[in-house]
Amino acid sequence: MKSYNSFQTAQSQIREAAKILNLNDATIDLLSWPQREFTFTLPVKMDDGSTRVFHAYRVQYNTARGPAKGGIRFYPDETVETIRALACWMTLKTAVADLPLGGGKGCVACDPRYLSRRELENISRAYIRACASFLGIDKDVPAPDVYTNPQIMAWMMDEYETILQRHHPGVLTDKPLQIGGTEGRRDATARGGVITVREACRAYNVDPTGPFAVQGFGNAGQRAALLHQDMLGGGKLIGVCDSKGGLYNPDGIPVKELVMHKLKTGSVVNFSGAQPVDRDSILEMDVNVLYPAALENAISLKNVGSIKARIICELANGPTTPEADKVLNEKGIHVIPDILASSGGVTVSYFEMVQDGTRDFWEEDKVHERLDKILTQAYQTIQEAIREKKVHTRLAATIVGVARIAETCELRGWV
Repeated sequence: MKSYNSFQTAQSQIREAAKILNLNDATIDLLSWPQREFTFTLPVKMDDGSTRVFHAYRVQYNTARGPAKGGIRFYPDETVETIRALACWMTLKTAVADLPLGGGKGCVACDPRYLSRRELENISRAYIRACASFLGIDKDVPAPDVYTNPQIMAWMMDEYETILQRHHPGVLTDKPLQIGGTEGRRDATARGGVITVREACRAYNVDPTGPFAVQGFGNAGQRAALLHQDMLGGGKLIGVCDSKGGLYNPDGIPVKELVMHKLKTGSVVNFSGAQPVDRDSILEMDVNVLYPAALENAISLKNVGSIKARIICELANGPTTPEADKVLNEKGIHVIPDILASSGGVTVSYFEMVQDGTRDFWEEDKVHERLDKILTQAYQTIQEAIREKKVHTRLAATIVGVARIAETCELRGWV
């Protein structure tokens, strides 16, 4: 099977959009590479008294539209190539949502499953000590990502404020509510995805109350399943999987009970309300809506011929390979690309930055209302690009993002 370099994929997407927009070579080159990237070695004291050195990264891809915004992941064997790609996609994501932000991404190459709470805290604080000088609400605002969470953001914020000797909660987002977090952040990524599914169902005359499936039952997948039913008037979850196995029930899987089972046991496996199936089969089920919410490159030439969903909502980053993307378009399957579908998280993170700056914190209903307005407008803007440029959804979204970034770069005199 072909091996994919995520950053090369991201670069090819930008260049394809730039060609349609007739951008000049300098602009294309500027948008195809990170503005700044940093590599660190972090010496960290472990519980047994030894010192381990961890490798870490921070990429600030483009800040023409505002400070870099993007998560910090704790993930073993991560490479700077992947972080570049994720930072690039985050730059496009904030532009597609029309937020006054750029894009970034960070990582510490470690495996949190084998680290104690104290060791995680030590790594979190070491990361901030290494990069505090180029973080800030007007420079770069990190958030959680894979294997990081609000508690880690709290440690990082405390370390940042200790270094600067002043209170500055807006420098990190998705914090606990008690120290400047926002209502509505926990389900923001999934809620944003379901909002775009609602708009897609209206645009393409698809029944949202029909069967749907979720590949990946972590935080985003669980909340997408719950919100799909709550926000779209029903819907029958017939297939779901996580890293340990899959489930199928043509009559519908009770979502709330499955979520409780997952939280209690750590997996969907052995849930009594459905029969076990191979986890890869979830992607190939005959459903109205499919939510890929797990791995990169999950939909590839290997399985794209068997995909039957009418709408695919990409809650994961990069779940579809470029070759598979073309086949899905030829089959008439409407793909809501990750740079739109999963932009609810960064949108509500932006709300958190605003609230931290004003010290005026919003009720959850207000957060939901503003998120709905932004993502509905973003979806409609992409639909306009589809009609005008006669391209598929991912390329239309990339065109919208690239055009907005390129225009700002030109106004600044960068190109």
